[in-house]
Amino acid sequence: MKTYDDVVQGRRSIRGFKAAPVPRELIEEVLTLALRAPSSLNSQPWNFTVVTGAALDRIRAGNTERTLAGVPDSREFRKGEQYAGPHRERQIEIAKQLFEAMGIARDDADMRQDWVLRGFRQFDAPVSIVVTYDRVLLGNDIAVFDCGAVTNALVNAAWSRGLGCVVNTQGIMQSPVVRAEAGIAEDQVIQTCVAMGWPDESFPANAVVSRRKPITEAATFVGFDD
Repeated sequence: MKTYDDVVQGRRSIRGFKAAPVPRELIEEVLTLALRAPSSLNSQPWNFTVVTGAALDRIRAGNTERTLAGVPDSREFRKGEQYAGPHRERQIEIAKQLFEAMGIARDDADMRQDWVLRGFRQFDAPVSIVVTYDRVLLGNDIAVFDCGAVTNALVNAAWSRGLGCVVNTQGIMQSPVVRAEAGIAEDQVIQTCVAMGWPDESFPANAVVSRRKPITEAATFVGFDD
């Protein structure tokens, strides 16, 4: 078993997976750990729909075909304005790392589009976990924060068991398709999805580790010198 430090320091987003299925029992074990995530007032607003097989293939197809046909993005969360400043710079930095690892040239439009379509296909992972929350809490930002907490716990728990994940909002690009094929009830809001499977260590992008801003930039300490 990995230590907590091993998991947190070693985890990375996995975008290339082996075709081997993931046992349901192992997924249940991972989700059971994730459910220990903190939540405001113990509200636990989250729910998971775990999709594999033909249903997941139909979601991949619907995401890809509808988007290529020009059907507008119908993700159910607020996106706000496009990133700018340091947030945009970090987005560009990780894209450059991934494209370099995959050998995708700046002017290679076909390869770049193929990479985007992989995201719509949830990176061809054998499992997709759709994270939803109770619609009665729609507009409550704390519920969304709690979903982020449980998703973090989920990907770390998976990594501790040898499974790779990537949090992937492209996978829910066409939410009506996801809702229909996964049988997600109308009383749930689709927040994100997590592609999960056994990491393919031969897939170049899986070696990419994103840079994190230093603690001197991220944290302010008050009162320690008093």
